[in-house]
Amino acid sequence: MPNLARPAALALAFVLTGCGADVASEGEEGNGARASDRHYPVTVENCGEKKTYAKAPQRVVTNDVGITEIMFALGLENHMAGYVMPDDKGDPTTVPWKDGYRKTVWLSKERINKELVLDAGADLVFAGWNYGFNEGEGFTPAALQRVGIDSYLLSESCRNGRGKARGVMAPLDALYTDLRNLGKVFDVEDRAETLITSFRAQVAEAQAKALKGDDRPRVFLYDSGQDKPFTSGAYAGPHDIITKAGGDHIMKDLEDSWTAVGWETVVARDPEVIVINDYGDTTAEQKRRFLTSYEPLANVSAIKNDRIVVLDYVDLVESPRNPTAISSLAADLRSLSS
Repeated sequence: MPNLARPAALALAFVLTGCGADVASEGEEGNGARASDRHYPVTVENCGEKKTYAKAPQRVVTNDVGITEIMFALGLENHMAGYVMPDDKGDPTTVPWKDGYRKTVWLSKERINKELVLDAGADLVFAGWNYGFNEGEGFTPAALQRVGIDSYLLSESCRNGRGKARGVMAPLDALYTDLRNLGKVFDVEDRAETLITSFRAQVAEAQAKALKGDDRPRVFLYDSGQDKPFTSGAYAGPHDIITKAGGDHIMKDLEDSWTAVGWETVVARDPEVIVINDYGDTTAEQKRRFLTSYEPLANVSAIKNDRIVVLDYVDLVESPRNPTAISSLAADLRSLSS
């Protein structure tokens, strides 16, 4: 089981966690919001739709690790009925938001579904397209609305009108948008702004030290897949993580979030560094062995020069770990270039 944070990144993550924890305790008792009557109703725009909340949701069910940790980063454990997460996403007792995990019920290691959230007494589900919501399984915001449960969509997962392609804003903007929206919904706007300010400062510090100009290596994100690689386009977290860490994201022209491409495209763009997304039944080491033994990649610069970096899943999907991932990858890219 992979850890949720790499050792170098974990120290920085704890710094940010400390900041979030301090803010969460200011002016209120415990975790969660103490909303005044004057604050509500509030309206936010989520994936192009205006949503109005008469009060702060009290029994939120989240799906997946990044989404869950957005709630924890905002100090909203007391507003949660629980979370759904496979056990291939790491050991929650060792991560920066371990107190949030300790205080919140792990509802299931299987897929989220309507019966589960009904049994949990959910009043809101925080998930996303392909992060739990899926028409093929009949689990959608519309289906939840029919049984009286609201939903909030992860902004990284917003569909953009081109079929089921996802992404309507830059990945870090998606994170900041969700923090601001949820800050408003739960009446913790000061917490949200403090987190955003901290994250922006950390990203700026990483960028100041990052490789620039012609020194920027071409970088490919490898998620999974052998016949076709699953990777990140311009609207998934890795795009901003790679770019702001001093890399040139070779799939930056893909107007989608997470999607599949052909190996011939990867070979033609000749990445100088490959970042492996570490999660699932296939370990990072198994993914590395496949990449280094796959004959079509033999002449790709990253393979010839053994320049492969591993980041964890939660570093790469929209989550409060994204700024730390930028700092970590920036250091890796500098080290590989020296």
